[in-house]
Order: sequence, then C-alpha cells, then structure tokens
Amino acid sequence: MSQHSTGRSTRGGGAVWALVITSVAGFMAALDNLVVTTALPSIREDLGGALHDLEWTVSAYTLTFAVLLMFGAALGDRFGRRKLFIVGLTVFTVASAAAAMAPGIDSLIAARAVQGVGAAIMMPLTLTLLTAAVPAERRGMAYGIWGAVNGLAVASGPLVGGTLTEHISWQWIFWLNVPLGLALLPLARLRLAESYGTGAPLDIPGTLLASGGLFGIVYGLVRGPVDGWTGSVVLMALFAGAALLAGFVLYSTRARNPMLPMRLFRSRAFAGINAASLLMFLGMFGSIFLLSQYMQGVLGYSPTEAGLRMLPWTGMPMLVAPIAGILSDRIGGRPVVAAGLFLQAAGLGYLAWVITADATYGAQLPGLIISGIGMALYFAPASALVMSSVMNKEQGIASGANNALREVGGALGIAVMSSIFAAQGGYESPQIFVDGLRPAVAVGAAVVALGGVAALLIPGGRPAGRTTTDAPEANQDPDVTPAPEPAKTASAPAANR
Repeated sequence: MSQHSTGRSTRGGGAVWALVITSVAGFMAALDNLVVTTALPSIREDLGGALHDLEWTVSAYTLTFAVLLMFGAALGDRFGRRKLFIVGLTVFTVASAAAAMAPGIDSLIAARAVQGVGAAIMMPLTLTLLTAAVPAERRGMAYGIWGAVNGLAVASGPLVGGTLTEHISWQWIFWLNVPLGLALLPLARLRLAESYGTGAPLDIPGTLLASGGLFGIVYGLVRGPVDGWTGSVVLMALFAGAALLAGFVLYSTRARNPMLPMRLFRSRAFAGINAASLLMFLGMFGSIFLLSQYMQGVLGYSPTEAGLRMLPWTGMPMLVAPIAGILSDRIGGRPVVAAGLFLQAAGLGYLAWVITADATYGAQLPGLIISGIGMALYFAPASALVMSSVMNKEQGIASGANNALREVGGALGIAVMSSIFAAQGGYESPQIFVDGLRPAVAVGAAVVALGGVAALLIPGGRPAGRTTTDAPEANQDPDVTPAPEPAKTASAPAANR
C-alpha cells in the first residue's frame, strides 16, 4: 500500500485544526516528562514510599515513552496514523486520570508507565499528521508553532508542576490532561485526515531488538546515578542494551522491510539532525534539571518563583520559534538550527561562569535570555529538517526515531550531569552545590556546542519546510542513490509542487 490520505483536513481550515490538535497533544506528552519533579515531596507525604519509589514516578514514564516511540510510529504507518493517534491519546488520558486517583505509590508508578505507552503512540504521529495537512510552503511556520509549544512544555514542566502542587494539589498535574484529552478526541476524529505509510508488515524482530535495546540503555541511565555506575544491574542493563541495539542495526541492514531502514542514516541530513537533536536534549535536559534545583535549594525560591524566573529561557520559544520557522522557509533550516545550538551553548557557558552561592537574578538573566533564544531557534527548523530528510511515506518512522533519540538524550543528560555534580559537589551547603553545578553545566554547554557542529554537517539547499517528495533529489547525498519517489497523494499535495 502506498501512502495515501483521506478525510477532511485537506479542506477548509484543516491545516489550522491539525496544528491545534497536534500541538496540544504534543504539549501534553512533553509536559509530563518533568512535571512530576517538583511534586515529589507532596506525593511522598500523601502516598508514602521510599526515595527509590519516588524516582520511578518520573522514570516509569520516561522509560516506556522512549522505548516504544519507534514502535508507535510503525503501528501508525501500518494501521492508520489518525486511528493510532486517537488510540494513544485515549490511553494517555485514561492513564492520567488513573494517576490522579492513585491510592498508593505502586499504582501511581503503574499509571505513569501506561501514560508513557500512550505518549509513545501519540507523539511521533503528531508531526506526520501535521505534515499531511499543511502545504509544503507553509510547513516551516507550522513546525515553528508546533516546536514552540513542545519546547515550552519540556522546559516549563517544573513550573507547572510546582504551581499546581503549591496552590492546589499534586493530583492536578495529572487531572490537567483529562479535559484536554477529552476535548481533543472528537476533534481528532472529525478534523484530521487518515494517512498510511508503506503498508509493509510490522517488523517484529526489529521491534523486539530496538525496544529491548532502548529499555536496557534507558534503564541503566536512570539507575546509574542511584545504584552506582559499577553496579551489576546497571552494567548488565547497559551492556545488554548496547548489544541488542547493535543487533538491531545489523538486522536492519539486511531485513527486507525493517522498522528503521539503516540507509536513512546514509543521508547527511537525517544523520546530522538526529545527532544534533540527541546532543541538544542531552545538554539542555541535564542543565534544566540542575538549575531548577539551584534556584530552589541554593537561592531559596519557591517552585513557582523559580519557574517564573526561568521564563526568559523556558518561555522564549513561544515568541521566537514561529519566527525561526519562517526563517527556515526562506533560508533553509541548517543555519537556523546551528545558530540556535551555538546560542544555547553560549547561554549555558555564561551561566556556568556567573552562578555562585549568592548570585543575583540580574547576573543570570543574560544567560537565560541567550539560552531561550537558542532553544527557540532550534525547535522549529529541527522538526522540519527531520521530516524533509526522508520520503513522505517514511516520515512516521523518521519522527519516531528522532523523538526516541531525544528521549534517550534527555535521560542521558540527567544521568551524566547528575554524575558530574555528585563527583564535584553535593547538597551539604550552597557552596558545595555550586561546586558541583558549575562543571556540570559547563559540560552541558560543550555537548550542545557539539550539536551545533553536527548541524553544520547537514547539507544546505532548499527551505526545510519541504519534504523529499516535494523535491526528491534535494537532500540526497551525491554518493547515495535516491530511493524511488512515492506516488503523489493528498498527504503530499501535488497542487503545491
């Protein structure tokens, strides 16, 4: 079955509806990455549980989300992207309600794991559904808005969680998803077009290898800072995960219909933007994780006050990312993404230089603003570059792979930054905390700068908002034979060619 699209989203206002639905759904999934962190003390007071249990209220979501992203995208390509999007949204909404009503810590952890399953099905399909609904020449702006909303969700999770916990109750960090999900379900059914991928059978061996490998890697990264990096369970998880992923790569180079064709990485565009995304999330997630604790534990701000003071960083995507999307339409995504990553690195480097046990907010503000502009410039063109680096029929799995690498990068960032922090500092006093924080954030800056270098390796050329089906030869390396162009369909509008 070749890719095709059916439904109402290609007529009258469908692009706007698709943007609203996919942006809100993406916000919900991205928000729940870090929204629980500031609520953990209140959860422990109400439900009990040891520190190990509380960590799993965060990790259970991250684990299932990262592990199943590519599988969720493959299911959508095979059985219908709108259909599976609705399934994922339903699972996520029901699991959110279950988390809010959890009578104990074990049931909360279980609900969080199911939330991650729903998000893994829903999240990679948001980009493919949006791409199918928006004409090629306007995708940069659409990706800009989508990226701004998702970037804001990732960065504002601690603020939202802290505010709801402080002023209402921790249960509302989960109840918040329920009315949003219930509102989106009928809109998705009525306003989104159905579309499919290649129609190839599901790659069961590849799915098991990739899911098992990602599980081992993410589990080891999550447990490493707690159990120690030389612990037998952590080492076994990391080695087993690496072995399974190596097996997945070897298998995918030979399989007839692999879940993630390895030939995609022969494209410098696809390989470059995925490397840049992994490094960006590694440096950004780890830095936000520690800097939010610095503002509360060292400078004495409440969760709400800390979140508000980080708004020049975390809120900047809402202002700048749509502009970044327009720029990517005009000059291409590579220079915008690279500039964003280098600015993000500069902002983190500045913060590592100025933070002290008694630093004023004014001293930190330039670093927060620079980091915010950099984050905003990255998000929108990065999404466009991912979708334009593959053929239309492969966009679902490309989105799933990119999101999986982002999640793994985020988990790795928290693990690496926490390990550097623990080796150089601790929680005993404000000065000791800063002694660990400064080298950790400096490493985060260096990692994001490496992401900028990776972005520069992406081939230049046409604007990033167009997919390879709009100009199939544009993003192909000269030494790589282009894959056959799929049939012209409604989801890759021929009218805009």
